[in-house]
Amino acid sequence: MNTIVILSITGIAAMLSDVFKFKKIIYALSILGLLTALVFSIRDWGLFASYFNNMVQTDNYAVVFTSMLIGFTTLWFMMSADFFKSPSSEGEHFALIIFALTGGVMMTNFSNLSMLFIGLEILSIALYILAGSNKSNLKSNEAALKYFMMGAFATGFLLMGIALIYGATASFNIQAIADYITQNQSTLPLYFYAGIIMMLIGLTFKISAVPFHFWAPDVYDGSPTPVTTFMMSVVKIAGFAALYRLFTSCFIAVDNFWTPIFAGMSALTMLLGNITAVSQTSFKRMLAYSSVAHAGYMLMSLASPGATSGNALVYYLIAYSIAVMGVMNFLFHLHKTTGKEDIQSVRGLFRAHPLTAIMLSICILSMAGIPPMAGFFGKYFMFISALNANLVWLVIIAVLCSLVGIFYYFRVIIAVFQDAEHEQPVFYNKTSNLTVLYICGVLSILIGIAPQIFANLL
Repeated sequence: MNTIVILSITGIAAMLSDVFKFKKIIYALSILGLLTALVFSIRDWGLFASYFNNMVQTDNYAVVFTSMLIGFTTLWFMMSADFFKSPSSEGEHFALIIFALTGGVMMTNFSNLSMLFIGLEILSIALYILAGSNKSNLKSNEAALKYFMMGAFATGFLLMGIALIYGATASFNIQAIADYITQNQSTLPLYFYAGIIMMLIGLTFKISAVPFHFWAPDVYDGSPTPVTTFMMSVVKIAGFAALYRLFTSCFIAVDNFWTPIFAGMSALTMLLGNITAVSQTSFKRMLAYSSVAHAGYMLMSLASPGATSGNALVYYLIAYSIAVMGVMNFLFHLHKTTGKEDIQSVRGLFRAHPLTAIMLSICILSMAGIPPMAGFFGKYFMFISALNANLVWLVIIAVLCSLVGIFYYFRVIIAVFQDAEHEQPVFYNKTSNLTVLYICGVLSILIGIAPQIFANLL
């Protein structure tokens, strides 16, 4: 609870920084606010408590996902320092990012469906604005419009689903709903199951799962690269945290109804995301489709709810977010320096900057799931979870999709180690701008070598 309060105060302080003339220190103040919130979040470990008339709850599940959200937002601030200094960025972006994080934290701590909706909207509204923050760029404007349209559809489905669930159970509280389902399982009306499907659609829109991925690659491609990074990491963590808590605590008594739906969505998302990524020549657009594909791997945890699936989801989210944040850190500065972001534009990187090339390759290898990187164990734990639920067919599809993924990820690595076609290119201005890439490269190895650190957090 203290974490939400601290983040809200930090966001309000950022919003008022222009009015009270302390804009010069707001970056340091924001980092301090995030670290303070992280400390208070970790202190809640082992605490089981409810707040605001049972609207919000604190437990180990909330602590793990909240700490992940704050930790990755802090890394995001480090990689985006230059973004806030650009002419198109003003002080209000600090407030928008912190408010979006606050919405994400509420989505991990909710115990009432109305709080889930409020958290989702706080997260989404800030991102509609951030997606179009490069106001002079038509692609950025298009991304903002498409993200808003997607969000509006998702909100409609989620609200209708919540209404139907309330109509059937007479409660917004997830524990009360779970108890009602257990006691009245044989007499649940048909519109109750329609409500589950509508809530499923509303939340899977947010994680870009097939068939609700529609404009997600366009949004990822058109948004400013730091905003895309936030969507691919922090927003995805918040979306999966909300989905997993909702379905494995509230609707677990009718899991025979919704697990086959998640299994089908997982297979379709992996297949479409990976196959479409193969044909992309733009580095950023390839990462956008691969982000859709990774959502498919993570959906395997919802297709096989159990003792191991929650930990598998946590580990996969950590491994993927670390890798994608490192790669996007490099891509941000590549585009800023050269104006390019196609795959061939990284040719000659190893000859010019060997350490950067190695760190970038490590992050890409982790995304591809090559041992001993963290991404390999992310897929391994997810496959074990699915096998425990006898989803052998889904694991076979996931393995085949991983082989397709290796093909397009290795196209980037091969380009990195090839010589440049013409003169020696300049890839970025200062090595210090790539600190987050180096941190993420090292973490991808360390977490891969010692996977047990994050393998049993829940």
